[in-house]
Amino acid sequence: MGVPKYQIIRNELEAEILSGDFKPGDRFYSERDLIERFNVSSITVIRAIRDLADMGYVVRRQGLGTFITRARKRQRVEFSDIEVFSSHAQDETVEVIRFERGTDPEVAKIMKLRAGESYWTIERVRAVEGEPFLVSESHIPERFIDPDADPTRYQSIYGFIREAFGIALYDEASYEVDTIEMPIPERIARLMACDMNTPCVRQEKTTTLDDGTVIEHVIGYKRWDFYKIELRSSPV
Repeated sequence: MGVPKYQIIRNELEAEILSGDFKPGDRFYSERDLIERFNVSSITVIRAIRDLADMGYVVRRQGLGTFITRARKRQRVEFSDIEVFSSHAQDETVEVIRFERGTDPEVAKIMKLRAGESYWTIERVRAVEGEPFLVSESHIPERFIDPDADPTRYQSIYGFIREAFGIALYDEASYEVDTIEMPIPERIARLMACDMNTPCVRQEKTTTLDDGTVIEHVIGYKRWDFYKIELRSSPV
């Protein structure tokens, strides 16, 4: 079966957009332009344009036409979670409050564990000048854990993994979703010594090695007044 005509048109138009011929905000071709150019029906053209809109390349405005979106497509975006208390870094503490074998089947599913393999849960509380601002619960495959180790060795999980296995987790592929939550779970509020209505950023991150191994899945709650991000984009 051949490639549908609308897909051929969509792919050609996508390549044209990515070539840089259009700038964000530019008016795109009209339906009439495309019907005449490709000698196809309006239904075929509309379907191709809808695909481009769904992909984030264009936006259709009733009565005005189709325009190139301002979304960052095919650009490298660098994300930095900035510590807002860097001048007081020497006063930061990390306490491991839970170090145990995990049993949640949903977590095991996310981590794509091998048959018969389990994971360990490491929960930590970070504070600066005695003020808790982050509670994080990390899940690590058991083959990367020393169950007989003093839990304090996991105050820096990334440091332990680097020293024990030569893996720099900051350099591995990761996927993170940050959402604002309010109210926060009662247990998290208690650990951070704050009210449940204190806004927090829920951070869920999964780090994966080149062979597909999920080496870390972490869920953290960070107080809003300690949260600051920086985004930088550049062409791929």
